[in-house]
Amino acid sequence: LVPLLDYVLFRHATRGRVLQNLGGIGNLTALPPKASPLQVVAFDTGPGNMVIDQLMHQLFGKRFDRGGKTGARGKVIKPVVSDRLRAPFFAARPPKTAGREQFGSDYAARFLTACRKAGGRAEDAIASATALTAESVALAYSSFLFKSMGKAPVDFIVSGGGARNLTLMQMLHEQLEPLGCTVRASDDLGLPAEAKEAAAFALLAYETWHRRPGNIPSATGASRPAILGEITYA
Repeated sequence: LVPLLDYVLFRHATRGRVLQNLGGIGNLTALPPKASPLQVVAFDTGPGNMVIDQLMHQLFGKRFDRGGKTGARGKVIKPVVSDRLRAPFFAARPPKTAGREQFGSDYAARFLTACRKAGGRAEDAIASATALTAESVALAYSSFLFKSMGKAPVDFIVSGGGARNLTLMQMLHEQLEPLGCTVRASDDLGLPAEAKEAAAFALLAYETWHRRPGNIPSATGASRPAILGEITYA
């Protein structure tokens, strides 16, 4: 539902743009320089905040890791993260989607068990879950987008609640900058990180009101452009 907004607001003549949302699930839209609608790629990258939030609730009785402070106190258990990144979802080619059936409470429980078996503390589990998100994002970019961006500079623009997790953002910097990406929050380009989905839905409503398609078929695998939803009068 978001790629149309990404295309309208962020496509650039000389720079590649990757718009990464980090809500419960991570999802991105990729725009090569001078992208046409047929060149837009969008897919889910894996967990965003979902595993972190579940573990924070279970281990610390908190809804989320505010500012990434708990993760910053922990040590990443690298074998646990590497093992999880071998799951078939991460190797599957886009378009693809994910949800709680892949990365919900059952997944978080198994992840915590693996961290404990490796001798990790509670903070280490949070740090490892944060690293899982960052590394899954970088893996998605290197596996499916890196070549299509060519030699152009790439802005990796992060939105959603994860953009406020400073530990996660630092990990994204460390993972993506060696691949030629400049990591930024969407706030830097005038769109508050928490407002992106609201702006996207407003644009979709506007397009539907004017009887124009709101989807980008290359992003979802749809067979044709389509008007989304209906206008219903009471």
